[in-house]
Amino acid sequence: MALVHYPVSNKNSETIGSAVTNLDLHDIARAGRTYGINRFYVVTPYQDQQNLVREIVDHWLTGYGARYNPKRKEALEIIRICADLESLYEQLVVKWQTRPTVIATSARAGDNQVSYDLVRQRIKAGERFLLLFGTGWGLTPEVMAGVDRVLPPIYGGGDYNHLSVRSAASVVLDRLMGER
Repeated sequence: MALVHYPVSNKNSETIGSAVTNLDLHDIARAGRTYGINRFYVVTPYQDQQNLVREIVDHWLTGYGARYNPKRKEALEIIRICADLESLYEQLVVKWQTRPTVIATSARAGDNQVSYDLVRQRIKAGERFLLLFGTGWGLTPEVMAGVDRVLPPIYGGGDYNHLSVRSAASVVLDRLMGER
């Protein structure tokens, strides 16, 4: 699973790099750990943002936070930093000896969609996936064009469709890996 901070879009559809947030790191790592995710990659090319991630994670792995809340330590242990998607793909090819199926998430309906049920079945069958979550206003069209499939948007009961990425990650993980 990866949280992409660059390249993502802003509200004007321009390509930007978004800021890492403490809440996203904590909440997505906790959701990931709850659903059995073994790695949560934070993708940002910006050295200051990588340093921030390291500082936050180090506090909870080796600092006071590790003693204060061992369960949080257990969740944040799955976080890894990666400078860009291409190097992440390369790392996973080396680790798994094959390129994983890359599945993106989006709040917008589009082409190349795959159902949650089909992905769930393929996970149970042992297929390896990399699940991409975008920050800002979502993954850029270039990133979306390079993924294998896209999960459908999350719709609630009304017409509002703009969840935080940490909320969306929890919903997606539950749909793909939760008890049924």
